[in-house]
Amino acid sequence: MSFTHGLVTEAVELSPRLRRIVLRVDDPAALDVKPAADSAVGVYFPISGPDGKTRIDPTSEGRNYSVRYHDGALITLDVFLHAHGPGTSWAATTGPGGRVGLDHARSWYRPPADTQWQLLVTDLSGLPATARIVEESHLPATVIAEVADPQDLEYLPRRSDTHVITIVGTGNGHAPSRLAEVVRAQPLPAGRGYCWFAGEAAESRAVRKHFRALGWTIDQLDVTGYWRFDSEAWDARFAEVQDEVVAVYTEALAQGKGDKVASEEFDEALERVGL
Repeated sequence: MSFTHGLVTEAVELSPRLRRIVLRVDDPAALDVKPAADSAVGVYFPISGPDGKTRIDPTSEGRNYSVRYHDGALITLDVFLHAHGPGTSWAATTGPGGRVGLDHARSWYRPPADTQWQLLVTDLSGLPATARIVEESHLPATVIAEVADPQDLEYLPRRSDTHVITIVGTGNGHAPSRLAEVVRAQPLPAGRGYCWFAGEAAESRAVRKHFRALGWTIDQLDVTGYWRFDSEAWDARFAEVQDEVVAVYTEALAQGKGDKVASEEFDEALERVGL
């Protein structure tokens, strides 16, 4: 079982909308944080039970956060604060001594060995992972970042071989996103490229379709929807068709197609049912 607990050892404000939280993991071996640059963990927050006591329930609603730094039992999470939500409430108020549940460590960033350049596409939700990729990767990169304020980009590390294209004031739950639009208009360098995407799920679908139409192979893409606009309505509709669409993913894996192809076929099944 990968579920364990974490103790908050430090919580500091990096900017008015960004908070850094350092956790000491009770059982690092069980959690098994991935070494990839977009490593992430599920965080489960304390909730009040009927008896008034707080508890941590791994079946309750959690949030996924990128691991900005990982050092043994310590993991650092940089959390952007939004207008509302359990993650924002926790991140804005937690401090040393706070406890959370941790589970579902995973990652997606997997550029093939023959990659010559990379396109990193992100909104605020993916900015911590983008920063770590820029910091750790040896590949030249173009970053397309959709942020609320130009100040948000001060968080990104600077590299001479990294070019940043900024979209300000759209997406991020406040207005329609322009990420897919800007990706489609972006001239691509020569050589074999790789695209990593972290943002709203509908935009991720549009970006994946764009590159597949250009003839890119599935291993050149790690395109992940980090969140969904109007998630409550989406969840309600998904509950009606869950068995049907999950069966598509399961069958693809059973046929040995691999998780990337299975995920693509799963997303196509979602689109067919209007999701």
